[in-house]
Amino acid sequence: MAGRPPALARGLDPAARLLGSTRSELFFSTLARRVFRYGNFSSRDDLINKLESFVINHNTTATPYKWTYDGSPLKTA
Repeated sequence: MAGRPPALARGLDPAARLLGSTRSELFFSTLARRVFRYGNFSSRDDLINKLESFVINHNTTATPYKWTYDGSPLKTA
């Protein structure tokens, strides 16, 4: 082990890693808007049940996100 170089993250270019993180940000943003924002949880189990039902519903009705960014530099206002 002493002679080996440190492990490096390989396999994904930076754009692919960014896309993966963007997808998770969109999912958690939706979760926060639909479950946490107006949530009134009577117990920890109630919170868990609402989270599980959201994830199950999301997985059965999910559609791809529509990307609107075309790759050109963003313009300032």
